[in-house]
Amino acid sequence: MSMTALGVSTAFMVGCCIAAQIARRLACKFFKDQGIVPVLVNEAIASAELCACCFELIIVADNFGVAAYAVFLFLLTVWWGKVWGDASACPYTHMEDMLEGKTSLKEVALRTWAELMGGCCVYRIVQVFWWFEFAETHEGRAFEECNADLQVNPYLGAAIEGLATLLCRLASKTLSEKGPKFCSIIDSFIGTSLVVAAFNFSGGYFNPVLATALKWGCRGHTNLEHIIVYWIGACVGAILSVPLFRMQAVRKVLLGADEVAEKKKEE
Repeated sequence: MSMTALGVSTAFMVGCCIAAQIARRLACKFFKDQGIVPVLVNEAIASAELCACCFELIIVADNFGVAAYAVFLFLLTVWWGKVWGDASACPYTHMEDMLEGKTSLKEVALRTWAELMGGCCVYRIVQVFWWFEFAETHEGRAFEECNADLQVNPYLGAAIEGLATLLCRLASKTLSEKGPKFCSIIDSFIGTSLVVAAFNFSGGYFNPVLATALKWGCRGHTNLEHIIVYWIGACVGAILSVPLFRMQAVRKVLLGADEVAEKKKEE
């Protein structure tokens, strides 16, 4: 494939990031109160940005390989970590907050709904862009029937998504507490590495909203299998990270015995 096609994909993803940033600025000016509405709007914007870029990343992976996909994903996750603020575009982070007493079930449900709306609705914009066929890699993609990325048994797929999500969340929590230099870059690298590791098995989504926006109803798995793999698998992995990270044995491994002892003294 030509570099022009890769340039078109790059331009589209950059354009999506710019449009999302403009939308965030406008939302900030329009919704000046501190209620739930601006929170939901920001979640929807983040989810739309995530899914729009990942739709195009499918094109990159299919035509330029997983290595190119990984580079773009890494750069995007670094960017998102800097601009999303409190938004996560991922429902299980709110579930974790609920377990820790930081939010309510109602807010978890509302945020998840906003994320699904943003992620699923943005496909129409992507579809129109593909329909113009600015690049050879977009030919026939606008109305093409999608195929599932699940290449293994659904239960194994759920285990892969769950385990990888668990590792990803433990890494994020560890980095958050340790606060090393280039924390967000390290976190993005770990996340991208796990995605690449799972890519040929479950697709490596680790995000129920992203998986639903990109692969719901695709040929290769039933809707129930989709829920088992990408919703139950990932959410269980994330939820397990909360009690696991509280265990002293786990904290000693992740944070180091000295740091755990120091935090105990501070408490």
